[in-house]
Amino acid sequence: MTRLVLASSSRWRRALLNRLGLPCDCSTPNIDETPRIGENAETLVHRLSLGKANAVAENYAQHLIIGSDQVAVFEGEILGKPASLDAARAQLARFSGRRVRFVTGLALIDTARPRHWVCHESFDVVFRILSSEEIARYVEREQPLDSAGSFRMEGLGITLFERLEGRDPNTLIGLPLIRLCELLREAGLDPLLDASER
Repeated sequence: MTRLVLASSSRWRRALLNRLGLPCDCSTPNIDETPRIGENAETLVHRLSLGKANAVAENYAQHLIIGSDQVAVFEGEILGKPASLDAARAQLARFSGRRVRFVTGLALIDTARPRHWVCHESFDVVFRILSSEEIARYVEREQPLDSAGSFRMEGLGITLFERLEGRDPNTLIGLPLIRLCELLREAGLDPLLDASER
């Protein structure tokens, strides 16, 4: 069976991918994630997702390489990971009672052919009105410095929301599994038929 490689060091993305029951290796890509001048969110996550996958592809012949990247978009501004706890608190204060869009890029490279696919998924989050005490406590408990938008959906992030709107909630964690399964089937790997028995 074709082996998968996840071009990421994120334990959250790896946990999501493990749900498919497919053998997978992980390799940390080393790329510059700085946005380019005039680059919109969709173009940015496409470039970074494919860049991450390409960064590890040369070491894996006959593999399917998965790259992913995520940004938050608020009032037309692209927001990445907060640089500090103060920045995380400030981001969440801005989001209080407002809608934030998360754009997650997804790339799949088939090094056996070679060929590749690149796409993105969007998912909207409507934050409930948050008190400064709630924000401070959340940031203290979760330390969400490695998460675009300053929250972790896989943790206490769910306590911050009024509602979620989108096709695949896994998009918020950084790996849209519905779209990934579609791409894997296009590449000839069906997670239902090819997954190992549990």
